[in-house]
Amino acid sequence: MSAPGPVSEGYRQYLPHRRLRSYGGGMDRSQDVTEFLKSRRDRMSPDRAGIFGSARRRVPGLRREEVAFLAGVSVDYYVRMERGDLRGVSPEVLDALARALQLDEAETAYLHDLAAAAGPGARRRREKPAEAVIRPGLQQFIDAVTGAAVTVLNRPGDLLAANALGRALYAPVLDSPAARGNIARFLYLDPASQRYWPDWELIADQNVASLRSIAGQHPHDKALTDLIGELVTRSDAFRVRWAAHDVRFHRTGVKRLHHPEVGELELAYEVMELPASPELRMTAYTAAPGTPSAERLALLGSLAASAEQTDDTDVSAGRSGEREG
Repeated sequence: MSAPGPVSEGYRQYLPHRRLRSYGGGMDRSQDVTEFLKSRRDRMSPDRAGIFGSARRRVPGLRREEVAFLAGVSVDYYVRMERGDLRGVSPEVLDALARALQLDEAETAYLHDLAAAAGPGARRRREKPAEAVIRPGLQQFIDAVTGAAVTVLNRPGDLLAANALGRALYAPVLDSPAARGNIARFLYLDPASQRYWPDWELIADQNVASLRSIAGQHPHDKALTDLIGELVTRSDAFRVRWAAHDVRFHRTGVKRLHHPEVGELELAYEVMELPASPELRMTAYTAAPGTPSAERLALLGSLAASAEQTDDTDVSAGRSGEREG
């Protein structure tokens, strides 16, 4: 885990490029296009692309002319795209390019996001952080859920709301001075995260890929870009992963956690969008019935309920003492 250092406003200048880049008003879309397309081209072998009998190669992956042929465009047109110019490129050409490079769903969506940001209607100013308002009705719904741990995060991954079990599950994050309630900060800036997530490397890969996907959709979100700038500057592990240009949708899966109070948990998670608050996402964590994880999650719920009841009792006693005084 790299030691914290000074935070810079321009995280792009810290990435390993021959040409340094500033990071004033959001993501550098042109350079992102270049690096993304080149990295996807480099990972494609000729055999995988169906190109056989090719001569010995000095570089990995496909040649530009081979990608152009597979996508059905001219070599000059593909070279223009890989140089970062996606202006005027049609969705059909983008889809053809995605098929040629065998991009998955998240990568294809990211390519379209890059193209949308290059269009004439793209926003050039940085977005102000969305007002993080947890509506009373939403909090009531979350609190009513007792069999699952529920959390609500914003785009940068700040934990804004949770039910009792969710707060207990993420207590190490909430209690971490380095994290300040943010999942990515805890992951990269607090060594305790490597105990909390036994599969730390996998979680780290997924976290960065998810952040890049979100940043592709919201390239001028100030809170998100500031977080990325901080982590690129302060964490070598984050910086290397960010430079890989991997993207993924964070929707569903299974995570292993080692909770300091109840031990190892294997939890399935489902991520839900909130149409009334599009800047937020809600996640529910459950354990398979009859498993040790289910027993430990139930125990954690009991401990959380007891702790909250004790806190309520202490508050009531304090108010009573104030009245008597």
